[in-house]
Amino acid sequence: MAREKIIADLDAMGLLEKTEDHRLKVPRGDRSGVVVEPWLTPQWYVDAKKLAAPAIAAVENETIKFVPKQWENTYFAWMRDIQDWCISRQLWWGHRIPAWYDDAGNVFVGPDEASVRTAHQLSDNIALTQDDDVLDTWFSSALWTFSTLGWPNKTPEMAKFHPASVLVTGFDIIFFWVARMIMMSLHFCKEVPFHTVYVHGLVRDGEGQKMSKSKGNVIDPIDLIDGIDLESLVEKRTGGMMQPQMAARIAKQTRKHFPEGIPGYGTDALRFTFYSLASTGRDIKFDMHRMEGYRNFCNKLWNAARYVLGNCEGLAPSSTHIAPSLADRWISSRLATAAKDCEQAINQYRFDLASQALYDFVWNEYCDWYLELSKPILWEAESHPDQATMTRHTLVRVLENTLRLLHPMMPFITEEIWQDIAPLAGKSADTIMLQPWPSFEAHESDAEAELEVAWLQGVIVAVRTIRGEAQLGPGKSLDILVRNATQEDGRRFTSNTAYLRKLARIESITMLSDDDDVPPSLSALYGNLEILVPMAGVVDVGAERARLEKELQKQNGELSRIQGKLSNASFIDRAPEAVVSNERQKQQAAEDAVQAITSQLQRLEGLH
Repeated sequence: MAREKIIADLDAMGLLEKTEDHRLKVPRGDRSGVVVEPWLTPQWYVDAKKLAAPAIAAVENETIKFVPKQWENTYFAWMRDIQDWCISRQLWWGHRIPAWYDDAGNVFVGPDEASVRTAHQLSDNIALTQDDDVLDTWFSSALWTFSTLGWPNKTPEMAKFHPASVLVTGFDIIFFWVARMIMMSLHFCKEVPFHTVYVHGLVRDGEGQKMSKSKGNVIDPIDLIDGIDLESLVEKRTGGMMQPQMAARIAKQTRKHFPEGIPGYGTDALRFTFYSLASTGRDIKFDMHRMEGYRNFCNKLWNAARYVLGNCEGLAPSSTHIAPSLADRWISSRLATAAKDCEQAINQYRFDLASQALYDFVWNEYCDWYLELSKPILWEAESHPDQATMTRHTLVRVLENTLRLLHPMMPFITEEIWQDIAPLAGKSADTIMLQPWPSFEAHESDAEAELEVAWLQGVIVAVRTIRGEAQLGPGKSLDILVRNATQEDGRRFTSNTAYLRKLARIESITMLSDDDDVPPSLSALYGNLEILVPMAGVVDVGAERARLEKELQKQNGELSRIQGKLSNASFIDRAPEAVVSNERQKQQAAEDAVQAITSQLQRLEGLH
């Protein structure tokens, strides 16, 4: 070995005083296990500062923009302090260095050996040997934007696709790859390779660790889509490892985290999960529970489509103009708002906000409210056939537009549903992919309808709250009393009676004046409007009294705890102001709850 030879030479020259053993960190190859020895050899370098100058200017003058903008700092920090770039590598794969040597050691550079001989007038009798090194991986990768399009020839592909619009990449290769592509494209093509660099976070595991095979925490997207059993997952994570000694630990860890393997979530649920996590932060912690929620979202969309198809079969184009119902106007307005919010978020590269806008619209507005609001109209189709037809057209139109908005994020389920919805919507294209992006103008927003439905939702939720607290079944019809109603409230109760009867299961509505006696009732508030349900014949008085007394005891205990804390001078003096303020808010909330429960108990006194 080299060390032994050096010691022998020093000893022979009389320069060796002594030898002694000491512990030394010696680098060893992961695969071979042998000592890695330094070996100085000739290398090829590029003047990176010369290449960097125009690349820096391209970002400074915003010919190229980074999204989020703060990643420009990472780019500039590396580019402005750039060193000469060693582009030769001692590997067996890659683009071979285009340099040839003669027997005298002279070097000749050119595209190929024939070009070198021609350029330097070298006869065939002179032996040339090509350099054994290959180009650095990042040097070869830097040529990607134009070398794949037929460069250096002026091909139609170059004219059409270069420069590109947006590069999507991770922050960890801004200087490895992004900066080098910019430098090479400006040098060889005299133009930037792309106009925008969208930098996303790295996908990490649930504990925030970077995924790697050596850690055994890699999750294959195919396994999330199709599912995988535990034993197959263990085999996949531990098979063919470069460090097989880690297999036992990784197998144990996998069995702990995935005791039943991984269920299949489907492609669209996986895609939508990544959209929802694509914030401007650095990292993405992958959460399996989020994906389960978006699988449920896919099911929600599928069931909504079944409802629409079941109620709109054979729908023909409307030949008469019928004024849309309140619910039709409302959902059309909400669709326009959701579409605008989605488009604005996409233009700002906030794919998390875009997906959230569509999720909220589909789940909370279209499915949870509009489909329910459509039922009273469809149930009365024989009495009002034109109105029912208008609602069916709205059901189809809104769903078809929603599918187009969702398609880039959920391409498979939207395509499948669209194939059935398209004929009803008058669409003749073979695929949703060929449909234009939905466009909604400002006049499609309907503030009046939105206010009216917000009021309707508030009243329905108040009645449902009473049902939930008193454990009244959803099928039980209720007579309600209304107190503190304005003239506008009265109009709304009258015009929305059909919705209230069907969705809140209200039998009758009685408006009370300030002088009217109120029987013992369950109550809920919507703003200043008080909704009351008389308890006689509706509520088990004994059970309700027991429930209220238990809740009163709980609230009194909470109030006593808070009052004790706030009466402690040491707490008031030492605690941050925000903490003290929060405790006072809790005190007020507990006092209000005690007062409300006490009032309800007093109302029960008249019942036996």
